[in-house]
Amino acid sequence: MSIRILVVDDEPSVTDLLAYNLRKAHYDVLIAADGREALRLASEAKPDLILLDLMLPEVDGLDVCRELRKSTFVPIIMVTALGEETDRVIGLEVGADDYITKPFGMRELLARVKAVLRRARPNEGQPAPTTVLHGPGDLTLDVERRLVTIGPQSLELTRLEFDLLHCLLLNAGRVLTRERLLEQAWGYDFAGDTRAVDSAVKRLRAALRRASPAADAIEAVRGVGYRLNV
Repeated sequence: MSIRILVVDDEPSVTDLLAYNLRKAHYDVLIAADGREALRLASEAKPDLILLDLMLPEVDGLDVCRELRKSTFVPIIMVTALGEETDRVIGLEVGADDYITKPFGMRELLARVKAVLRRARPNEGQPAPTTVLHGPGDLTLDVERRLVTIGPQSLELTRLEFDLLHCLLLNAGRVLTRERLLEQAWGYDFAGDTRAVDSAVKRLRAALRRASPAADAIEAVRGVGYRLNV
């Protein structure tokens, strides 16, 4: 079954270029020229991944992302001319899985698409894992069901937050650099965006504390990265 990608951009030259190259790479492509149409197609067509511009008519890209995150974990890569680090961090904070700035190389974009899809479908074609990891404060992470619980309470995490917690639990007691966490969570070297790790870990720790203060055993190691103490 073909993987379906929704391209959201109000510039026909951009959507034509993306659609041509994505179809050449054997993806099924849908196109939306504004935020409202993007939300409609996302709801009706159930794409496997969304390439989302930020500056859109009707509803801007950040609001589209926020709205989608209320009901779905569909992978989202923001594609935009807003290249400041603050813009990237805001995009990731509202729930994007990745961020690429214009102008971009098509090979890089296709590599990011593959990486994000691989994270979203980590065990496609393989037997489902049965790994269940346990952490402090009665924390349990079920890899197969992508479910985190603290005691009887389920924890709502984004895909990125889940992957960060998974990585920290797998390496409990060890210090992981921000670069290592970026590689594990994003699937490749996301150079220059280590602030995105700090932002994601901050949100993850807040979610853990809300459920149970004892579950937040993540420690910042100054100048290096993070460690989950057990």
